Amino acid sequence: MIGILGGSFDPIHFGHLRLAQEAQGYLNLDEVRFVPAGRPPHRGLAKVSDAYRMAMLDIATKSNPAFRVDARELGKTEPTYTIDTLQSIRIEVGDQVPIVLVIGADQFLLMHTWKRWHELTDLAHLLVATRPGAESFSLDNFTHEVRAWYQAYRSDELDPVLKKSAGQIYLLQLTPLAISSTAIRATIAAGQSPRYLLPDPVLDYIRFHNLYT
Repeated sequence: MIGILGGSFDPIHFGHLRLAQEAQGYLNLDEVRFVPAGRPPHRGLAKVSDAYRMAMLDIATKSNPAFRVDARELGKTEPTYTIDTLQSIRIEVGDQVPIVLVIGADQFLLMHTWKRWHELTDLAHLLVATRPGAESFSLDNFTHEVRAWYQAYRSDELDPVLKKSAGQIYLLQLTPLAISSTAIRATIAAGQSPRYLLPDPVLDYIRFHNLYT
């Protein structure tokens, strides 16, 4: 069973790592793939180069044998979409291996803005993690189409997720860590220390290369 965690990781921090760890432990995932975004259509380009982001990801994840960095979205000139990334991974691992896309509840509330969002459950399960900023997670906040999709594929039991390769949406409350890459970048730019918000080796790398100043 493979977990997929996408994001800009600009930089990676303890919020990302804890989310991946809890998802891995709860579902007994064989691996969690960190997929740094290439050219996401919903946000601007990363503040530092792909090489820097990859290096920070490698530093942050290398001590955990269940963590892996997947760079398939990087180096592309056209916009990158989650549905295309999942299709690529599904072709790679085959039809029988369960894939779990781990996303935050705040992202899920914007699902109607994603490319071919209703096809995500054809390729993977969705693990929707409640976290800070997602307290308003409610069916009332969904569009009609997303609400119907959510109700059709939602599972209140973990067993269907473990027995099928795709097709379920499962909610999971995880440890709330109110950490953001945006805040870390702002802290560094202001000349303050973001220590204890991200791994020390990552912070050392940022300082050595004078990133985000």
